[in-house]
Amino acid sequence: MFTGIVTDIGVVESVKDHGSALRRIRIHASYDAAGIALGASIACAGPCLTVVAVGARPEGGCWFEIDAAAETLARTNVGQWKVGTRLNLERALKIGDELGGHLVSGHVDGVAEVIARDDITDKSGSSWGATAKFTIRVPRELAKYVVEKGSVALDGTSLTINSVERDVLTVLLIPHTLEVTTWGAVKAGARLHIEVDQMARYAARLAEARAEGY
Repeated sequence: MFTGIVTDIGVVESVKDHGSALRRIRIHASYDAAGIALGASIACAGPCLTVVAVGARPEGGCWFEIDAAAETLARTNVGQWKVGTRLNLERALKIGDELGGHLVSGHVDGVAEVIARDDITDKSGSSWGATAKFTIRVPRELAKYVVEKGSVALDGTSLTINSVERDVLTVLLIPHTLEVTTWGAVKAGARLHIEVDQMARYAARLAEARAEGY
């Protein structure tokens, strides 16, 4: 489990195909290699991926490798990652960790598309930087799970939904989030991993079951 609070930005260092159904990806990060065990789970731009190799980097930080199988490659953006791709990273929760965002499983529901980005500059002359409003279209089948002021995970980032109209939602990101995640470079046309709030999913299913007489 994760919270959608990004703790590092990783960079893809290499991509190697093993046959047609498996791809191994090496990612550079600032984590301590000694603290990452083989088999550990790391959310990489949203998807929960398993560490299959890890090592320290001479200049500091670590590298780790993950294997992406055919299902992951077909249903996410992982197949489009290339050398230099930047990824929001989050280590799996430990008992006692602070729950700063919302509970996220790392099981991506689909891919959403950014249809507009509006940067909002502070006219008071503040040096804190600009905020940014993103308008995002979600897959139609997921629209019923997104609600105004609810939570959503987009590319591994826990965000509060500002507004919803049919299959389009908006989120507003503060300067800090734009700086410490990959969101600073996100533009219209970008495709993002989306994981809907689990509570919204259960509530929707409960309503469906009652309507069906279960």
